[in-house]
Amino acid sequence: MTDPAPPPIHERAVEAIAGLLSRERLMSVALNNPDGWPQVTTVGYLNEGLNLYFIVARSSRKVANAGRDPRAGVAIRSESNSHGDAVGVSMSGRVREVLDPSTIERLNRQVIARYPDVHVYCPGGDAVAVLHFTPEIVSCVGVIDGRSETQTFSIADHPASGGGESRLF
Repeated sequence: MTDPAPPPIHERAVEAIAGLLSRERLMSVALNNPDGWPQVTTVGYLNEGLNLYFIVARSSRKVANAGRDPRAGVAIRSESNSHGDAVGVSMSGRVREVLDPSTIERLNRQVIARYPDVHVYCPGGDAVAVLHFTPEIVSCVGVIDGRSETQTFSIADHPASGGGESRLF
C-alpha cells in the first residue's frame, strides 16, 4: 500500500520555511552514489524562497552524483534554544548545475549582500560548480517542549508551481 500524496503547500508555510532558510547558513545534502548508497555532506547555501543554491568543487562526488541521478534530499535546522525547542525542514527534490553566467553573477551579488562580514569565495572559474536544488516534497518539523510536530507538503501540486518548477518562490 502506498502513502497518500502530501497536500499542496500553502503560502503561510512557504513564508515560514523561506524565513528559516534565510536565517540559517548550512544544510546537509544527500545525493546517491553509483552503488545506490547516499552521500551526505554539509554545505553552505543561498536561498531564493525555497530554491537552494550551493557551490562545490567540479571534481567532487557531488557533481558526478547529481549528473548521474538528480534526486536529492536536504535538511536544515535552527539552533535549539535553552528549552530545546527548534525548527527544521527536510526537502526532497532535484539538483541541476547552473550554467548561465548571468544567473551565477546574480547569485554572487546575493552572497556578497547576505554575508558582508564574511569573505566568501564567489564562483567564476571552471574549478567550481553552482548547483540548484529545486524542492518537490517539503517536511517541516518543530520541536516544542520536547515534542515534535511534522507537516509534509507537495510543491508540484501547488497551483503556482507550474508542475514542480518553483516559479512560486
